[in-house]
Amino acid sequence: MSLSQAQKKAFRSIGHHLNPVVTVSENGVSEGVLAELDRALADHELIKVKLALAERDDRAAMLEELLAASGAERVQTIGKMALLYRRNPQANPKLSNVKRFENHHGRH
Repeated sequence: MSLSQAQKKAFRSIGHHLNPVVTVSENGVSEGVLAELDRALADHELIKVKLALAERDDRAAMLEELLAASGAERVQTIGKMALLYRRNPQANPKLSNVKRFENHHGRH
């Protein structure tokens, strides 16, 4: 599942207004973090994750671990924030950030 540049651009536009729903700290990736990440991706499809680690290499390794465990795709990473997407064919239109903002196109 590879996203096109146009899809990434649209998702970055939507993701700009999102708050992080999952935070990963120095404690690493636990069962609770993975369960919450899976639930958030299933409900919202497009989520923002905060990686509260000081070292850039540690954040990159943690993000790769999260992507491998969740099956999500990275849309964008800026500093300690990462925007992740995993398609859900049965997504609730009232919860899915993609469905809620599909006609958003960067306008408020």
